[in-house]
Amino acid sequence: MIEGEAGVGYVLRPGFLLPPLMFTQEEIEALVLGSRWVIESADNHLSDAARSALSRIATVLPTDLRNDLEKSTLLIGPGTNLPADIVDLKYLRKAIRNEHKLILDYSDKNDAASTRTIWPFALTFFDSARILLGWCELRQSFRHFRTDRIISAHMTGERYPERRQTLFKKWREAEGIKRNFD
Repeated sequence: MIEGEAGVGYVLRPGFLLPPLMFTQEEIEALVLGSRWVIESADNHLSDAARSALSRIATVLPTDLRNDLEKSTLLIGPGTNLPADIVDLKYLRKAIRNEHKLILDYSDKNDAASTRTIWPFALTFFDSARILLGWCELRQSFRHFRTDRIISAHMTGERYPERRQTLFKKWREAEGIKRNFD
């Protein structure tokens, strides 16, 4: 039996074993560095999740690797202060996960307000801004929306007609972005 969240146990089917969680030193450094960036640069929900993930990883590592994790000297330098978001990014991530259309009230860089129905498929985190990527029904093309300029967002409850990964792939192709992970 494996201990799960809130003490709930999970039973593996007979014949299935959970492999040991082993990382190389470089993998631990990458996890720590990435988590530290999320803690410093993402919204509160993702920041808390990164802290929790590091804590869970630390509890299952052998002592010597746990010490490497705790003693990591790879740091994230101070970045620019991100503008405050009005809409909780957790809500935007939920719309992305559920592939639901969003109606955004948005203010552009010139403070011109507009209302858009979009198909959100990704959220991008930069040092100076967060960007929601979506297919805009009004413009019939991909658009980028700074999250600090989103005045309000409402899920319609309606799924958009294409899969999130399909939109993401089409956006990468339109932007000339090659996949840099696998």
